[in-house]
Amino acid sequence: MKIIEVIGNQTLSGQIRIGGAKNSAVALIPACILGSDDITLTNVPDITDIDVLCKTLEYLGVSVKRASQSLVINSSNMENRNIPQELSGKLRASYYFMSSLLAKYKHVEMHFPGGCSIGSRPIDQTLKVYKALGATVKEEGDLFTIDANELIGSHIELDMPSVGATVNALIVSCIAKGETIITNAAKEPEISDLIDMLNSMGANIKGAGTSTLTIDGVEVLGGCCHNVIPDRIEAGTYVILGCLVGNYLTIDNINPDHIKSLTDKLYEMGCDLEINSDNIVVNKSENYKSINIETKGYPGYATDLQQPLVALLTQCNGVSKVNETIYENRYMNVPELNKMGANITVDGRIATINGKTPLKGCEVNATDLRGGACLLLAGLAAEGKTTIKNAHYILRGYEEIAEKLANCGAKITILEVAD
Repeated sequence: MKIIEVIGNQTLSGQIRIGGAKNSAVALIPACILGSDDITLTNVPDITDIDVLCKTLEYLGVSVKRASQSLVINSSNMENRNIPQELSGKLRASYYFMSSLLAKYKHVEMHFPGGCSIGSRPIDQTLKVYKALGATVKEEGDLFTIDANELIGSHIELDMPSVGATVNALIVSCIAKGETIITNAAKEPEISDLIDMLNSMGANIKGAGTSTLTIDGVEVLGGCCHNVIPDRIEAGTYVILGCLVGNYLTIDNINPDHIKSLTDKLYEMGCDLEINSDNIVVNKSENYKSINIETKGYPGYATDLQQPLVALLTQCNGVSKVNETIYENRYMNVPELNKMGANITVDGRIATINGKTPLKGCEVNATDLRGGACLLLAGLAAEGKTTIKNAHYILRGYEEIAEKLANCGAKITILEVAD
């Protein structure tokens, strides 16, 4: 088991450079197998989720050449194989392979995807897309078998603007026959990034950044070179950290527009931010004001930045409230924060944070990626030593996190210990 140990209450200064977006790269990589030539991805984050996706590519017979922050993917010798549960069960994004295999071969067998246990996370909207395009879906336990004689474009209205369903709809329809129109689509920057890559490969997709996407199917996709957008969740996490312990802490290589819903709330709290074209400089302030947030699809407040923000809300004067509308089980970090001295209660999807409360280091347990990030931020702001167990969750989504923080003055160590 990996653990992270931090000695808290250290002032952090310097620069943290943001890497490629995890939530973008995990969609781009499965989509690459639709190409008939080399696909080169640059600015790819060096995280464990990418390791799993590369292993899945290799299992399918796809050539993967990996260098520093880049991948060259060629599917010329690919085989359509049943992806085993030991691969599909490691992350939610593995089900994007379901769409790319279905699009390419009209047949796929795959187990239900894994990932963090932050809610039920059903794939009913994705299955709705497949059926609308003419596929049949057979479920046996957690094994899905999906077949189609031909995939034919259709008008698909998603029940909610699901990022996963929108990604899957784009992948499976871009080489389907005819026109597909997706309404109530997700508008996240990662969706636009996928559209940019697919169009560079020869797809014909219009409407990026809007809730209506139009896909005119093409017969074949080729190769391209694509640069992954910066990770807005990594950027937001470190901006929040700067509000806790920063002294001219610069978060660099970002698109500030992508985290405007966060910075608007931080300004409301009274945070000291200097927002520039591709970086944000953050200083810790005193006497933060309590705020209320409600998670929504983009451009609303991101659910992935809800848990990291809660660490900062413990240091606000007064009562803050969080309404988590996306995932019903995204407060597993709260009991661990309360161990550290926070005063948080949860009623259904509403968390009430009573502040300001001093935080003290102790042993805590990460139960998911963003919840683990929340505990790390709290540990960096707390008095004394914090030990975070099951730190592999954090490493799934934050590239070189120990090195980036240590370079700015954090006292942080990652250790491997017996379970």
